[in-house]
Amino acid sequence: MKTGMNLLLWTTHVTQEHFPIIAKLKRAGYDGVELPVFEGDAEHYKGIARELKNQGLGCTTVTVMNEQANPISPDAAVRVAAVERLRWAIGMTATLGGEMLCGPIHSPLAVFTGRGPTEDEKKWAADVLRKAAEEAQKAGIMLAIEYLNRFECYFLTTAAQTRDLVRRVNHPHFRMMYDTFHANIEEKDVAQTIASVADSFIHVHISENDRGTPGTGHVHWDETFQALRRVNYDGWLVIEAFGRALPALAAATRVWRDLFPSAEEVYTQGLRFMQEKWAAAATGER
Repeated sequence: MKTGMNLLLWTTHVTQEHFPIIAKLKRAGYDGVELPVFEGDAEHYKGIARELKNQGLGCTTVTVMNEQANPISPDAAVRVAAVERLRWAIGMTATLGGEMLCGPIHSPLAVFTGRGPTEDEKKWAADVLRKAAEEAQKAGIMLAIEYLNRFECYFLTTAAQTRDLVRRVNHPHFRMMYDTFHANIEEKDVAQTIASVADSFIHVHISENDRGTPGTGHVHWDETFQALRRVNYDGWLVIEAFGRALPALAAATRVWRDLFPSAEEVYTQGLRFMQEKWAAAATGER
């Protein structure tokens, strides 16, 4: 198991000004960081990669789609743009030395049609994501698609739906991830859900029910960690928390109030919580 911290707590675009934060995460004991890849070019990410290497940190990346690059758009040109955006994000992940690109790369955040996903949308998504997976394979990158909750999207909102999409794409470099925040809303039985997708998920976001410090809310943490242990999960456990420091991101994640006293509490107490729960789950303790 490897521990990571998602840098979206501080920024949507990592630059040199965030290097001190990366150094603090290294000193806290993290194995790596998860970088948002929303903009920038290869030269920019080469500089970030050098700093990660200097700190001895691994990395994963996360990206999102928009309406101009929507994998489930009925417009073929927009779907082509989606493939190109994913190709770019995969390239930037490779430049960073990252091993995985994750996120809700199936559809734009908070764009609704007033109905559930159609069969055409499922086909379009599979076609776009299979092409992306082919690019990921060339770059030596894994894709881990994230399902959201019904209040953030309509296309992919459960683990079962996501596993079905993984099967439709049918590519060795395309898998799914599990996020405790979304699962807390959408799944009835955490342990059963994790067991049901054990053959498909390769990444985990540790996120409290209010997006605050892990361990301070009501997510079924004991069941979660024990279930991960039972399926022999041995990948990244990445803390994902959101605050009010970035107005645009706060609006997108619906964070209207302070959820924690400081970012330092999130990454220090959160890491300690993950490590303790992971160790306890090995013996069945609570």
